[in-house]
Amino acid sequence: MQAKNFLVAGLALLTFVMVVLTTSIQNTPSITELYVFGDSLSDAGTVFRATGGMYPPSPPYFQGRYSNGRVWVEYLADRLHLSSNQVHNFAYGGATTGSDRNFVPGLLTQVQSHVKTHQKTHSNVLYVVWAGANDYLQGASSTTLPVENISRAIASLADVGAQKILVANLPDLGQLPTTRTTVNSVRLSALTQTHNQGLRRSLKISQQHSDIQIATLDANTLYREATANPAAFGFTNVISPCLAGSSCGSPDTFLFWDGIHPTTKAHRILGDTAFAAIQDAGFVNSGSVLPP
Repeated sequence: MQAKNFLVAGLALLTFVMVVLTTSIQNTPSITELYVFGDSLSDAGTVFRATGGMYPPSPPYFQGRYSNGRVWVEYLADRLHLSSNQVHNFAYGGATTGSDRNFVPGLLTQVQSHVKTHQKTHSNVLYVVWAGANDYLQGASSTTLPVENISRAIASLADVGAQKILVANLPDLGQLPTTRTTVNSVRLSALTQTHNQGLRRSLKISQQHSDIQIATLDANTLYREATANPAAFGFTNVISPCLAGSSCGSPDTFLFWDGIHPTTKAHRILGDTAFAAIQDAGFVNSGSVLPP
């Protein structure tokens, strides 16, 4: 009789725990919209449309992407079950973290154009911020202003009620195919490290002074792991660009499509890693998982 009572009590406790977990999962709101701000790594056709389909040239680039296929935020949108109408992509190839440069709207301009027309947002919107590479590739010698610009962009989004923000750090800019053998390689690697350290500190401060939650896409570690162990990611070449001339025979075996930008296979890995990051941050629940 005692064993039976113990079994009944155990089953009752297990049922209670399952109900609590199920309720918690159901109460975790799904992401209903995605807003993207950044540069060519996230651009899904903004520059292409602005230039009347002239740039980036298609082919060899894929329908306005700076790659041979879709980019990481599109793969992330798939994982979040979002349609194209639920994704608002302001990322612009060539953008820096600041305002405008050479008629290219920078991160701050992109964010400001959004907040001017969206004075209030919903809690189940995810904002993506990834910029900084062009600042350094175009000659910035200090990380202070780029990091401050990213912080200002986040603060502007927070002012209109943004609660869920995904921020990406920079891969090693001194180890891109176009920079690794140049005299700027060491300088760019050092700037990348300092930028990522400053960004990490600024994100901690941002979370302390508002209601926002920030998840981080650690692109730097992902690139470094892929370079150190290509086979684990299905790559055979993580040094050279696939695009040599006007064609590339086996893009899925390359990390880089051109001298700067990753292949769509690498973008898919970035998208999956981003989804894992927002899952870990509690932005979505395990019921939102779709197979890669």
